[in-house]
Amino acid sequence: MSKIERNSRVTLYYRLGLTDDQMLEENFTDEPMTVTLGKGEMAEGLELALIGLSEGDEQTIDIGPDLAFGFVDETLFRAFPRAEFDPGLELEPGLIIEFANEDGDTLPGTIISFDDHQVQVDLNHPLAGQTVRYSVKIVAVDNDTTEPKTLH
Repeated sequence: MSKIERNSRVTLYYRLGLTDDQMLEENFTDEPMTVTLGKGEMAEGLELALIGLSEGDEQTIDIGPDLAFGFVDETLFRAFPRAEFDPGLELEPGLIIEFANEDGDTLPGTIISFDDHQVQVDLNHPLAGQTVRYSVKIVAVDNDTTEPKTLH
């Protein structure tokens, strides 16, 4: 049975939560997901923790901010004019909304506070600074990650 290596293609079920047992997302009731390690598709700490596991293995892994979603960066606390927000949007502290950066990519921002003139937003990842808990069940491991050869 193949063990997971640094560039393995892995099919797995996962549950992401916090260490207080609060569950944030999971796919155990849906289809398993398939990822290729080393491509940045998952938190670095989770990828490292999967190495050495095999098909059928189940594990619960706690990952600190350094290898999960990073530490809180206070330079990512921003103030925006209230006029830039849709007047119909009901703002409340803790609300997560998407913001577009200069490149047109989107990133989540968490409302910290607001008044009639200004909205304070935290642009850190919503899980920055937290230790997260993953529970995984490995469905399949594929270590043949070479590109298929074509005949000429």
